[in-house]
Amino acid sequence: MRWAFIYTLDEPGLSKRVDTIGPLTCIGVPNVADAPAVARELVANGVELIELCGGFSGAGLGAVVAAVGGRVPVGAVFYGVEAAVGLSRIFPHRG
Repeated sequence: MRWAFIYTLDEPGLSKRVDTIGPLTCIGVPNVADAPAVARELVANGVELIELCGGFSGAGLGAVVAAVGGRVPVGAVFYGVEAAVGLSRIFPHRG
């Protein structure tokens, strides 16, 4: 099975990063908004499952799910409430 993990580089100035480890393709995207197009490309290239990093919100997950149109399963890492303080330190709110 070929699968992919999409994560956020959180650096709009960086370009997409791609690493392949056996059947796994890891793709770093500059921001969450870039992920739907990357997901469509992955599916077109034969990926059968996509996993998203914890930097994606429910809205980011929904955008990727919509982009692939049900052709492959899409999952996401989510953190419990106990991780809130640590995540806030790593990903400060940029309102």
